[in-house]
Amino acid sequence: MAADRDLEMEDMNLNMDRDMKGELEEEKEMREDRGGKDPLKNKKVHRIVSKWMLPEKVRRAYLERANCLPPPVFIISISLAELAVFIYYAVWKPQKQWITLDTGILESPFIYSPEKREQAWRFISYMLVHAGVQHLVGNLIMQLVLGIPLEMVHKGLRVGLVYLAGVTAGSLASSIFDPLRYLVGASGGVYALMGGYFMNVLVNFREMIPALGIVRLLIIILIILSDMGFALYRRFFVPANGSPQTDLPLI
Repeated sequence: MAADRDLEMEDMNLNMDRDMKGELEEEKEMREDRGGKDPLKNKKVHRIVSKWMLPEKVRRAYLERANCLPPPVFIISISLAELAVFIYYAVWKPQKQWITLDTGILESPFIYSPEKREQAWRFISYMLVHAGVQHLVGNLIMQLVLGIPLEMVHKGLRVGLVYLAGVTAGSLASSIFDPLRYLVGASGGVYALMGGYFMNVLVNFREMIPALGIVRLLIIILIILSDMGFALYRRFFVPANGSPQTDLPLI
């Protein structure tokens, strides 16, 4: 029993020493960054991103090679394009009001239309069109909050492939399970980013600050459930003569 206690004490002391050593090294790096001549060498942002996006065992390797080249342009570019398309249809096209766009957007060459499946670009381009302000703002906030840190860590090519795969999966799934519905919105890509982050937190839960890990998982689950519930409500419970968004699932 005494030997077991001694071993436990040694393990605790080793863990404490390791933690203190890591904290001292981190403080030293921060002091070096503050004392550097080039402000671009400051890794404070990358350090924060690594704590939220990466397990502990790969953080140091990431920080050693961290840089903003190339910058996270994919998510920002997609977000600006979605905003520009919404402004075009809300302002320059005739609309009764722009909080919820009316059925005029059904004529858009971007939306996914079950009557024009031969136009293959629509399986992806529907992500650029949104049915209203709430729809647009919700997608923009989520993809910027998750997408920019993910792109800083994994770079634009990987994040872009995941995002576009989610968008394509959304249109393909809709064409199979709900083949008569029109489709707008970037929620497929947003769900793909959320799914990747969710699985990363789930798999590396113990290494990504357990208390905050629980909060992160709960926030993601709450957002997904609320968005799905809102979409189902609009799909099945809003009268047909009400908001035109009933024909445009928030996907």
